[in-house]
Amino acid sequence: MFVAGAAAGALIGPRRDRGGMDAPARELKRSLAELESRLVSREAASAARFSQIEARLDEHSAKLAEAPSTAQIVAAMEQLLSRTMGSLDDRLTTQAQSIDVLKATVAQTDSLLERVLESLDSLQADTALADLSEDPLLQRPAA
Repeated sequence: MFVAGAAAGALIGPRRDRGGMDAPARELKRSLAELESRLVSREAASAARFSQIEARLDEHSAKLAEAPSTAQIVAAMEQLLSRTMGSLDDRLTTQAQSIDVLKATVAQTDSLLERVLESLDSLQADTALADLSEDPLLQRPAA
């Protein structure tokens, strides 16, 4: 802009000394003023656009600062996995203990059932012998 202004001044300066401006000089001055106004408006538009970009960059920087880091995410996942594995281990231990208790209960039940069956067999044998001793045919003397 400075160079354009200097060029315009150089062109206009000698003619003013002669007492007036001719039409090409006025046209050049008008074109320069128009160009200058366009440059100012473009500078304003660029400044506004850069302001928007800077605001967005600030927003993204703030969001990025709030986001957890990879190390934090990994640490949280490890902690969650550790708790889950601990809970699973506890449940499996409880189930193993329950299975052991059930095995002991079944063994005791089998032993008790075996004794009951043996007792029933011995009672049946005693009853059969008693029935035989009361039978009159069996009580006769042998001849």
